[in-house]
Amino acid sequence: MSGKLRVGLFGVGLDTYWPQFKGLRERLLGYQAFIAEGLSRLGAEVVDAGMVDSPEAARATGDFFRERNVEAIFLYISTYALSHTVLPVAQKAGVPVIVLNLQPVAAIDYASFNAIGDRGVMTGEWLAHCQACSAPEIAGVFNEAGIDFHLVTGYLKEDYAWRQIGLWLEALAVRALVRDCRFGVLGHYYCGMLDVYSDLSGLAAVFGCHFELLEMCELRDLRDAVTDAELRGKLDQFDTEFSVSPECGADELERAALTSCALDALVARRRLGAMAYYYEGTSGNEYETIVTSVIAGNTLLTAHHVPVAGECEVKNSIAMKIMDGFGAGGSFSEFYAADFLDDIVMWGHDGPAHAAIAEGPVSLVPLPVYHGKPGKGLSIQMSVRQGPVTLLAVVQRRGRTSLLVAEGESVPGPTLQIGNTNSRYRFSLSARDFIDRWSTVGPAHHCAIGIGHIADKVVKLALLLKVDCVRIC
Repeated sequence: MSGKLRVGLFGVGLDTYWPQFKGLRERLLGYQAFIAEGLSRLGAEVVDAGMVDSPEAARATGDFFRERNVEAIFLYISTYALSHTVLPVAQKAGVPVIVLNLQPVAAIDYASFNAIGDRGVMTGEWLAHCQACSAPEIAGVFNEAGIDFHLVTGYLKEDYAWRQIGLWLEALAVRALVRDCRFGVLGHYYCGMLDVYSDLSGLAAVFGCHFELLEMCELRDLRDAVTDAELRGKLDQFDTEFSVSPECGADELERAALTSCALDALVARRRLGAMAYYYEGTSGNEYETIVTSVIAGNTLLTAHHVPVAGECEVKNSIAMKIMDGFGAGGSFSEFYAADFLDDIVMWGHDGPAHAAIAEGPVSLVPLPVYHGKPGKGLSIQMSVRQGPVTLLAVVQRRGRTSLLVAEGESVPGPTLQIGNTNSRYRFSLSARDFIDRWSTVGPAHHCAIGIGHIADKVVKLALLLKVDCVRIC
């Protein structure tokens, strides 16, 4: 996780037990301290409220978490606890609750336990292991109250349980990242590309983000203000981060570098964390000159955690931000073709790519024509790194937003050297079935492709966002 995600932690128990079973409360607090340390090791800032064992303490703890603006609460069931010590915390805090049903060990040592002899002491020992007793009670009450909660069941030192906790922390961090992101929208939609048109109000309602509508004239003014030193620095960056083709003319390189500097300035001025763009302009217009030179600069922004989607695909800029937040990259892509002989699907796109997840060099090459778009200029040619990948689309359908995800492999083989991103992907489904199942869900024709298998993280993010997530494979 990048940055600190602030989460609350509290344990629940029953105050009636403490005078009955000597040392039980202290033992359970020790387990809670172990959880707090584990959350910290995973990168979270932990606000530990200690043990809640009465309704009065529950109300105070809810206020405590709300005042400290936690993103979520981890509720540790330390032993049996009454639900009236839990509900007020969640109601007052108003954030997602991750319920930790974690036993001290994988299984009680039955022989040692039964050899204790004293049934009172044995009961105290059992109470240190009976976390699951409260799980259905807490779940039932939360469901009745409409509380957003998620359950992790296991034991304290179990790898599986801590992997689940880590996934929840990552999903919470990405939810906060997207919520706090300012998405720039530069220009307008590609006319007639109906699937790409987005309901910005609906997206803001689901993700909590802000959309900053941008003007081309502001980008022009910033471009006009670029200094010679800034221009030289950008040309040096091109040489460092791209494999610049000898075919690229000096004039085109300078035109792209000027626009890249202006894009950097626009992102800084408007505090943007992502952007979608498209513009045409009339033939020979100054804005056409600018928009036909954005690909190199937008690729650099994407590689440095400000993902940029072409064709004003706002939904896909969100998908790219999600993927980048999970550390997977997220490159702008669409179906290119299928190879039914090799049973793979080809995905790629013209325009900006995610250079940080490339297989081999990222080539900056000239294009004599931008297909379907006006003008000509420099473009990016690359493939996504070979190995496991995840595909993600943000879908809007009949007023509802959802996520669409699939896992596959980026595999070696011939690709189209046409000055675009282009890769070969194999899935657990046949190429034919994958295309049918993915398309039938009804996404826009773009998606974000990132490295690694992270569908489980995306599913958890969807749960936090309270939206459906369709997983194809």
